[in-house]
Amino acid sequence: MMSLLLPLLTALHFCALFGLCLYGLHRLWLLTCLYCHASEPAPPPPPFTRREGFPLVTVQLPLYNERFVVRRLIDAAASLHWPADRLEVQVLDDSSDDTVAMVDERVLYWRERGVDIQVLRRDHRAGYKAGALAEGMRQARGEFLALFDADFIPAPDFLQRTVPWFRDGKVGMVQARWDFCNAEHSWFTGVQALLLGPHFSIEHRVRYLKGLFFNFNGTAGVWRRSAIEAAGGWQSDTVTEDLDLSYRAQLAGWRFVYREEHPVPSELPVTVGALRSQQQRWAKGSIQTARKILPRLLRSKLPWAVKVEAVAHLTANCYWLLGVLVMLTLYPAITFRVGIGLHQILRIDLPLFLGTSGAIACYFLFYAVRSNTVQLRQVCLLPALAIGLAPSISLSVVKGMFSFGGSFERTPKFGVRGQERVPGLAFLYCQRSFMYFVLNAFLLCYSLLPITFAWQRGVVGAVPLFLLFPLGFALVLLKDLGELLISRPTN
Repeated sequence: MMSLLLPLLTALHFCALFGLCLYGLHRLWLLTCLYCHASEPAPPPPPFTRREGFPLVTVQLPLYNERFVVRRLIDAAASLHWPADRLEVQVLDDSSDDTVAMVDERVLYWRERGVDIQVLRRDHRAGYKAGALAEGMRQARGEFLALFDADFIPAPDFLQRTVPWFRDGKVGMVQARWDFCNAEHSWFTGVQALLLGPHFSIEHRVRYLKGLFFNFNGTAGVWRRSAIEAAGGWQSDTVTEDLDLSYRAQLAGWRFVYREEHPVPSELPVTVGALRSQQQRWAKGSIQTARKILPRLLRSKLPWAVKVEAVAHLTANCYWLLGVLVMLTLYPAITFRVGIGLHQILRIDLPLFLGTSGAIACYFLFYAVRSNTVQLRQVCLLPALAIGLAPSISLSVVKGMFSFGGSFERTPKFGVRGQERVPGLAFLYCQRSFMYFVLNAFLLCYSLLPITFAWQRGVVGAVPLFLLFPLGFALVLLKDLGELLISRPTN
């Protein structure tokens, strides 16, 4: 049995490495396009004036139990610079805790000051965020819909900078870049800023400039109402309703605009449990969207460049699963080929591994240098954090392959800016992490086997390469353990 299993696992190991190589090459292609081939962005359109009239805009704020950030969000939305008679604010509140009272207090405050603001509440959470947005749109009066999640803080001039792009009647959505108001809170949030930043400043920018499909990110963007309606409206059969709607709208012929120069501050998760749940939802939803959208997209008459990039985009989260497969099959792969010697093995494996990880490392290093805000230690910690998160995210990728829809687990936000401390009541929003703690503990022990194998055979040069896996699991284990101890309420 083992004589058959080991070669199969070895073949799986190299197939997973090959898949990661393709992902790395795609990252390098994006960098090449950004620095060499991307055309210059179009100049901004002229702003609206009172003489010609301002379009009616509805600002939608979907909420669920956001006691730490709800006041900040409503205040920012009510302070947007737009004629009062052409601005409507909808608070789509599905909350079940004291957020309800906070919402009512701020809505009353701004209503007394002449802001057209209302609260819409449902007696259920059917469809989760997608259901709330669909219900809000049915009652909205605006020609354009601006969306902000609870942890975002739009600048007063946000609408003035984004809505004029809709002068082009073919534009269906305008997406602004995310900025991060608590990137310096800890090494953990700093690494997240490095992980998320290139998605906007590289991926979105390249796709927009080259006329490829890209997505609305669920917040910090404005939709043309008719584009949502033409695409079939908000749907909840995936847990990334924003990604799903984006592709349906672009398949319907609508053009999207990305604005790099108009960042909207947002809050990064400050706990590993919150980050894990966020990444799991994004990974599961992207695979669900790929299953739903790609057959239709590949049958369309769109250019092959659009189709190939859409496949790469919608299936990108598979790299989490490929990374886990590489780790799990590493020990069988080196033991099966021990007869040819570890030094000979490393002549094949080491260049392949470095080519894979090196391409991805270059991608993030280029962004770090270009942004001038990321520290070197964050670049070094990113691979370790990614390895520690990969098993839990991979499980969500597999779930996305075999199911549609699912519960929408919100990402807790605590109103943290800069290096402020997390509120004392943060434990009320703590995520379940014990199962992942046990999983990472097991994988930490398992990942020590290749190190022991190499050490016993005197191949010391392979140890640093193999050591990255247990370091990643240990890093997330310690972070999980620290949060478990801190999050317990005191009597």
